[in-house]
Amino acid sequence: MSTYKKTASAVAALSEEQFRITQQNGTEGAGTGELLYNKQPGIYVDIVSGEPLFVSSDKFESGCGWPSFSKPVNVENVTELSDGTHGMTRTEVRSTFGDSHLGHVFTDGPVDRGGLRYCINSASLRFVHRSEMEGEGYGAYLDQVGELS
Repeated sequence: MSTYKKTASAVAALSEEQFRITQQNGTEGAGTGELLYNKQPGIYVDIVSGEPLFVSSDKFESGCGWPSFSKPVNVENVTELSDGTHGMTRTEVRSTFGDSHLGHVFTDGPVDRGGLRYCINSASLRFVHRSEMEGEGYGAYLDQVGELS
């Protein structure tokens, strides 16, 4: 049973931008997210529930203006839904336990890494540096993150 969940206090602690994106299916401006250029080793977790979503070793520069990942760290923590808004057919990505809107997944990612590009809003994520992962309960994912740089 997961210990990750959406709580009223976690939602209340969100900034206006984090709330707009995670709770109202918003999108941050291209190139504006604070985690876009983060190259530190660590794990990216849901800003609401804390569930592990992506690791730094799966992050890549796609040029799209949002942090991009080739795969989730744990597929059970990511839910994919059909999204027909804005005159497009896309696949929305949400956190399973926090039910936060994260972004979208596309099929134009690196072929040698599975071909997917998870295009994720920085505002829906909290980054936990590798040196803090054990203390914050994410030690099980250390082997997927890589070494300290």
